[in-house]
Amino acid sequence: MPGAALGLTLLFAELAIMGAKPVPSQPSTVQPIPVQPGPAQPVPFAVQTPRAGIPHLETDMDAPIQGQTDNDDRMTVPVGLQGRGPYRFLIDTGSQATVVSSALAGTLGLVQGPPVTVISMGGTTRVATARLESLDIGLQSYFDLTVPLLDRQHIGADGIVGTDSLQNQRVVLDFTKNTIAIGDAKSLGDNSGYEIVVRARKKEGRLIMTNATIDGIRVDVVIDTGSSTTIGNLALQRAVRDRFAGQTTLLSVTGHELPAGLGFAEKLQIDDAFLSNVLIAFADAPAFKELKLVKRPAIFLGMHELRAFRRVAIDFPTRRILFDVPKKGSANSKGPDSRGS
Repeated sequence: MPGAALGLTLLFAELAIMGAKPVPSQPSTVQPIPVQPGPAQPVPFAVQTPRAGIPHLETDMDAPIQGQTDNDDRMTVPVGLQGRGPYRFLIDTGSQATVVSSALAGTLGLVQGPPVTVISMGGTTRVATARLESLDIGLQSYFDLTVPLLDRQHIGADGIVGTDSLQNQRVVLDFTKNTIAIGDAKSLGDNSGYEIVVRARKKEGRLIMTNATIDGIRVDVVIDTGSSTTIGNLALQRAVRDRFAGQTTLLSVTGHELPAGLGFAEKLQIDDAFLSNVLIAFADAPAFKELKLVKRPAIFLGMHELRAFRRVAIDFPTRRILFDVPKKGSANSKGPDSRGS
């Protein structure tokens, strides 16, 4: 039975900038989007087997899964635990493992598991785990999980859906409808409507795009749906040192606080798409060291910047990131744009 082992190190992305006012979301109605189960495949902490979801989330094969925006401009989805729920879980493509809040674990009376070491943007710490009989996301179910427990006040949700639960899935962020969908590529429209498709490499469950530059500087990019803010490493800060804009403090999902410098990049280009005036928090974060993203400039690209696109699809099975770029002359003055569009 798969589960967390003693001494296992897990990686989590950033939560928010302390004291920073989140970018307000435009009022919108969350639209239902159908999700289809993908093929069975073992993933860390879980054996994945398609079956009907919990009654709250399931009606038939076209049962919708709805997403909504939280206070930090991120997106959450309904998740069932132990056949109960739904509970609001953050979709976090920057985090390695699925997590449950310690408060919810107590409410459900979950059995304690072995402790694990977790690495966040802010630091490294030892945390307790709990055993889950089942976790349901739409019509996709996971069984016999051992999940880390973190404080809800630091997560900002009842839990986190990490990349361990997304490895055979596509995640579609639709910012025109303010929705998030999880399923196989075919059920979510394949590649129709995406002008730019970027190949990525996979490391520790994350997809890393290498065909990107910031103000002409080659940079590695991790799409991080669990962070409202874009975080850059010190190698990038040294390369753009003349763009200093002040200091701040980062708060991680483990509760650690990390000092960071703020700076602006004039242009972030990913393949043929680009964003302008990108705010970056630079920090010597353990997460960069764990992914071996220290020597070369790298960023975790947060939701504030991602919302400049119409849609973003993160396709884990094919290791591709797809971008739906707004047309020139649209209301979004920041971009993104694409050459030749």
